[in-house]
Amino acid sequence: MASASSAASLRHLLRRPLCPPLLRPARRLLCISSSTLTHGGDSSTSTSSDGALGVVDLNPPRGTRDFPPEDMRLRTWLFDNFREVSRTMAFEEVDFPVLESEALFIRKAGEEITQQLYNFEDKGGRRVVLRPEITPSLARLVIKQGKSVSLPLKWFTIGQCWRYERMTRGRRREHYQWNMDIFGMPKVRAEAELIQAIVLLFERLGITSSDVGIRLSSRKVLQAVLNMYSIPEHLFAQVCVIVDKLGKLSREEIEKELISTGLSSEAVQGIIEVLSLKSLSKLEEVLGSDVEAVADLKKLFSFAEQYGYADWICFDASVVRGLAYYTGVVFEAFDRKGELRAICGGGRYDKLLSTFGSEDVPACGFGFGDAVIVELLKEKGLLPDLSRQIDDIVFPLDEELEGPASSVASSLRKKGRSVDLAEDKRLKWVFKHAERINASRLILVGKSEWERGMVRVKILSTREEFEVKACDLE
Repeated sequence: MASASSAASLRHLLRRPLCPPLLRPARRLLCISSSTLTHGGDSSTSTSSDGALGVVDLNPPRGTRDFPPEDMRLRTWLFDNFREVSRTMAFEEVDFPVLESEALFIRKAGEEITQQLYNFEDKGGRRVVLRPEITPSLARLVIKQGKSVSLPLKWFTIGQCWRYERMTRGRRREHYQWNMDIFGMPKVRAEAELIQAIVLLFERLGITSSDVGIRLSSRKVLQAVLNMYSIPEHLFAQVCVIVDKLGKLSREEIEKELISTGLSSEAVQGIIEVLSLKSLSKLEEVLGSDVEAVADLKKLFSFAEQYGYADWICFDASVVRGLAYYTGVVFEAFDRKGELRAICGGGRYDKLLSTFGSEDVPACGFGFGDAVIVELLKEKGLLPDLSRQIDDIVFPLDEELEGPASSVASSLRKKGRSVDLAEDKRLKWVFKHAERINASRLILVGKSEWERGMVRVKILSTREEFEVKACDLE
């Protein structure tokens, strides 16, 4: 413990910038049994001859992440932006368990998501799943709430999702997702509101319409084309899943998959030709102005002008989204360089509740993952400086002053300041620590000062030093 006579060395230390040593993260943990010492191999764990656990791989399971403090600060910052946008749009926050009934996510039409479930049987014999998306959980809660809530509902959540899928840049097997959903609003005003929320988020993060665009279309476009070729309605969802792969598979592969469903070559060519359109006026020429899809999209583009985000959106008939439950307008945000997967996506799903045995309610929403947007922010140099910051370090200069130091720290914390209480360290370490955690002040509790009811305060950014009554500390 340092003494009060250390004032000269304090001033000397204040003049010297001190940097913390680099720390290399441990990658494996050596577990030693009472009888055997084992050494690491290529596997994640090894065992001794008597079955004792040996070396444990300290990396998280493939496709998942740890969040050490620096990454947690970034996650919190991003989630705070999600919440602030939701607040400005007058949405309320909800949440659900990450573990759900498997039946909630098992659907027909060969959706890719059903092949990516983390699903298993629990100890009670129930089939459960780590949720791969949030909308079915939301629908379950809406049904459960029933008539106790009035429409429209405007809810948002930020939750963890799990999918066992091939990993690429911005795609992991677990991620966090910001969802905003509106129930009980049948017109495209709901979609216009949701798209504004997405644009507001981008603008808060410093992203512009030259960086990112939002593609719009409608599932009703595809439905209109299928009607033109008298294709049975039961094939609609299956066709949606296939054409969602446009841009990911070659045209020949898409045609082959569509023909395998029983569609004629003429119908397949017609579908692909329409879904290749990038102009709403050309779509109107093909389908006619009285088609509901065209009317919905024209109204949505009109809203975009009124909201002031018309430069962010564009029509792209190929956007259908891969989930079978979408019924109307669909949209997805993309980086204009084309280097990343979709940043977010969503649309209208007016018939989802009936698949769970309830009355349908008009609904639409979107999901916005945390992984791709962070990749984009890194690329654009838009990640904020999120260094650790502490208001005060309180340090007793003598062991007998630990009690008074605790009292000072407690008083400051009750006033809302972040305070680190340092004990049993040398002054040199305290100054290094102050620099490492970006502390604003160092409050020294010394014997002579405390006897007068005072403490010594050092403003670390300016090197200013003064005494103040302990009861007057703010």
